[in-house]
Formats: sequence, structure tokens, C-alpha cells
Amino acid sequence: MNSELFFIYDSHCPWSYATTPLVKQLVAANPEMHLHLFHVAHYDGSDGVSHKVAKAVANQSTVKFGEDYLRGCEQPQDATVVANLMAWLMAKQPDIGLEVLEQIQDSHFQQGLMMTHPEDFEALIKRFKLSIPGKVFKDKLSKDAEYQLSDIAELQDIIQTTAFPALLVARDERIVLLNHNLYLTRPDKIVEAVTLEFT
Repeated sequence: MNSELFFIYDSHCPWSYATTPLVKQLVAANPEMHLHLFHVAHYDGSDGVSHKVAKAVANQSTVKFGEDYLRGCEQPQDATVVANLMAWLMAKQPDIGLEVLEQIQDSHFQQGLMMTHPEDFEALIKRFKLSIPGKVFKDKLSKDAEYQLSDIAELQDIIQTTAFPALLVARDERIVLLNHNLYLTRPDKIVEAVTLEFT
């Protein structure tokens, strides 16, 4: 049975951060499942994250935020470089995409790194031995990221919502939008929910 998992997210979105543990659970339980990570590039430097939102996410999920992040979260957030990096990575080395996303989220939401300059990615580059092309660090979306946005638009047409984060599972000809909000405090329960959807 062909099985695929689509995660539409933004690296700088606290709700996306809270949803990543669910993705991790699904991948661990279904190692044969093909994972598609789609960065929606919502945070473009025009707005930040209120302390009220961060507090709501922490209260309604398993994630917590570092003091360094909370000190600067209300200033404008820009995920353009991460969107470029993840689009490039998913084309070149998709097998490490989830691990890379987790480290990016940890760097941002725990250490408070803005993830906009090459030096913010030094630990990531060292750990994964990445040779990131210069186009990733431009202050506009790369062609790879733009192509990914058109793929996201197609998926959003199918599920009839532009809301994110979004988790979709496809098996054979069937695609299901998961109500991931129900599992943010119990990520392990998402696996059971997906099994029930397809039985």
C-alpha cells in the first residue's frame, strides 16, 4: 500500500512547532511512509508572534519555549531563508529533512536564533555536513521555494483550506486531512487515529 504524509508548515510558526512531534510519531510508526515537508513561507518579516500566542501553544501542546525566544518573539519574524533551505534540502536529501527541521525549530524556539543569517546555521551545517548553496541565503524566495509554494497551493485546493499547519495522509487514491489539534498534547495518539481513518 502506497502511503504518503504531507506536512504544510512554517518554521517560525509556533503551532507548526507544536505539530512537528506528531509528524515524528507518524514517521516512526510508518517507516515506509514517504514524507513531504512543505514550507508555506508565511512569515516574511512583516509580523511577529505575540506572547499570548506562544503561551497558548505551550498550554495546548507538549512544546515549551526558551527564554531567548520569548524575549524576541514579538519582533518581525522572517522564515524566507529557512523556506529556501528546506526546499533545496527536500530536493537533494529528503531523508534528513525532518531531523534538519527539528534542529532549526530548536535553534529558533529554544535558543532564539532568527535563522536569517548564515551564522545562525553553523551548528546545523556542521552536524549534517551540509554544503548549502548561496541562493538559500538571499532575502527573497528561491525558485525551489516558489515551486514548492505552487505544490502547496494544489494541495490546499484539494483540502479546501489555506490554514496551516496541516497534516495530510494519502494512501493509494485516498487523501485525508488530519484533525491534528486533537493530538497536540498526546502526539502518540495520532498513529492510532490514522490507522482508524484507513480501516
